Amino acid sequence: MVFLSLFAFAGIKGKVTDKKGEAVPGVNIYWLNSTVGTVSDNTGEFTIPEYEGANRLVISNVAFRPDTIQVTNAHDYLNIALNEQIQLSEVSVTGKNLGTIKPRTSVFQTEKITATELCKAACCNLSESFETNPSVDVSYSDAATGAKQIKMLGLSGSYVQMLTENIPNLRGIASSYGLGYIPGPWMESIQMSKGTASVINGYEAMTGQINVEYKKPQTSEIVAANLFASDAGRVEANLNASLKLSEYLSTGILVHASNEFSAIDENADNFMDMPMVKQYNFINRWYYKRGNYVSQAFVRALSEERMGGQLSGDYHIGINTERYEFFLKNGYVFDNESGKSIGFIVSGSLHDQNARYGQKQYVGKQGNLYANLIYQTSFGEKHKLSTGASFNFDNYNETLVLQQQSVFPRKEIVPGIFAEYTFNLNDKLIVLGGLRADYNSEYGAFVTPRLHLKYNMNEHLHLRAGVGKGYRFPNIWAENNFLLASNRAVSIEPDIKMEEAWNYGLSAQNFIHLFERELSLTAEWYYTNFVQQVVVDMDSNPHAVSFSNLNGKSYSSSTQVEANMEALKGLTLTLAYRITDVKTTIAGQLREKPLTSRSKSLITASYQTPLKKWQFDFTAQFNGGGRLPDPDLSNPLWRNEFNPYTILNAQITKYFRTWSLYLGSENLTDFVQKNPIIDVQNPFSADFDASLVWGPMHGRKIYAGFRWAINRD
Repeated sequence: MVFLSLFAFAGIKGKVTDKKGEAVPGVNIYWLNSTVGTVSDNTGEFTIPEYEGANRLVISNVAFRPDTIQVTNAHDYLNIALNEQIQLSEVSVTGKNLGTIKPRTSVFQTEKITATELCKAACCNLSESFETNPSVDVSYSDAATGAKQIKMLGLSGSYVQMLTENIPNLRGIASSYGLGYIPGPWMESIQMSKGTASVINGYEAMTGQINVEYKKPQTSEIVAANLFASDAGRVEANLNASLKLSEYLSTGILVHASNEFSAIDENADNFMDMPMVKQYNFINRWYYKRGNYVSQAFVRALSEERMGGQLSGDYHIGINTERYEFFLKNGYVFDNESGKSIGFIVSGSLHDQNARYGQKQYVGKQGNLYANLIYQTSFGEKHKLSTGASFNFDNYNETLVLQQQSVFPRKEIVPGIFAEYTFNLNDKLIVLGGLRADYNSEYGAFVTPRLHLKYNMNEHLHLRAGVGKGYRFPNIWAENNFLLASNRAVSIEPDIKMEEAWNYGLSAQNFIHLFERELSLTAEWYYTNFVQQVVVDMDSNPHAVSFSNLNGKSYSSSTQVEANMEALKGLTLTLAYRITDVKTTIAGQLREKPLTSRSKSLITASYQTPLKKWQFDFTAQFNGGGRLPDPDLSNPLWRNEFNPYTILNAQITKYFRTWSLYLGSENLTDFVQKNPIIDVQNPFSADFDASLVWGPMHGRKIYAGFRWAINRD
């Protein structure tokens, strides 16, 4: 044993350092022309056994010049200092951020619109964020107020649940003009899911869910600015800044100011083509994280003025809005391995709108308080459970002045409980089932079931299916007060019921490797069947609009195919085509829903030069025709149909190190809907109608902007 110990410690010892005397670990040391060697340890030291007949050691490491030394005395301690390796030639590694991301692991048919995609167009606010997206249509609600609405799966945005930071928002009175309340430069991303979504966020998603994520102080730029101006007289400024106050606490602000200084009347009808909008918007938010505890606080204030109507005359439109919001989020993770966590969200808003449409007046006030408690846990790797309780309170106070004043006060209290279970079989099959029960103080109790499946046939082909129910409470005056800009008589059936619909969806995603690139193909079909619906009838009487409960069938069928690919280095293309069939029983007859395009095609192309010096973006929208409400047979002032039309947009961006310039044009062909307002010269007549909008209200628009940011490391 003594002999073996002496033999084991016999050998040549030494230490390897760099020229500064710092130890170098991981250096290979071996006898020349042999396989006998060793490696230096963390302190740079090594021991190598003697090898008969060898006296030259080779020292090598990828970070240093190789060296060979001669050993003359086996008992000497070797101090070896290495020279640094010859510097490699510069290598540039570049990557391109995806504009739209379709998560392959999500059980929902989901898209994430990133800030990269939002920068492909002017994107002044949320309503302009879907210009390059084939799934969402944005149109004007009327030709007088500038109110915009989205459509998904062929149905209006009232059937899409709108969220901000995963909190229900832009509901009730805010729904008419709310798409303009979120500036584009404020958004970190937009997540969209089609069909009924998770029951955790509520019961209102019938055709889909859209969630907006604002920039966050812990991840956003240190400071950033965006300036925008258009030839239509619109000027806009956006600023956001964030500050890390400590290792645990961060805060940030977002500021927006915009104004339109020109009254545009391109068709010379003495009526503004678009209202002049002045808006001031402010957010302050806080983020705190320490250990497994996370807390967020958020406050917001908005003031907006809309001015439209006649350039010279007595018919004027004025809509003044004041809105305030807050939320608090608190979350704690008990165990990372089991996924046990609890979160509590509370939010609130006050919305005050004072609107005048000629001699008519609408004053709406809405207060909202919302809370959601969520507990999550996992049982092994395959099972996950989310459960909790929610509470929603809405207080409406609406005043309508026509020939006389009418007041519509209403309070809704909705407590609810929910549970959602996920089964994941090795990412091959995912099953998500959700159930929630709620009680509305006005409409009683109701249950919301939902089921989603995802099956991966192989690495490249993913199949999804979903079925679920959705509910919404009608807010006729709050959501349709823009109709007061027309002189249609309004009638509302007594005892309007809660809307209720089933949604069914199938989709397939196929990822094909083609020419050393990936082609993404998506095909989907969604069908929404209404059990109960508020039917808007503009056909029975060309001088009136009525709201009544559904008495018959009502459905929407949407089929869409889409292809995405980087065709050439730096050039990405999107091709999409959609067919929509929307029908409702109106006056006892199943008819095509008016003001809805039967089809839509979309082509987008984005080219980015090497090293991201320049970017060129182009979008073409081909909108199919559709039906208009029935005109007066004795005096037809409009047609029964509207024709297909095309919208072309383009933008060029020049990038510098910390800033960029962009120049673009919307509606390159200068296409506008002719005579969008019926009997526009007589705004107080019975024929005056601004509600028959199917196309763009403004012609070719030229704009330019400037972006600047100091990013975090």
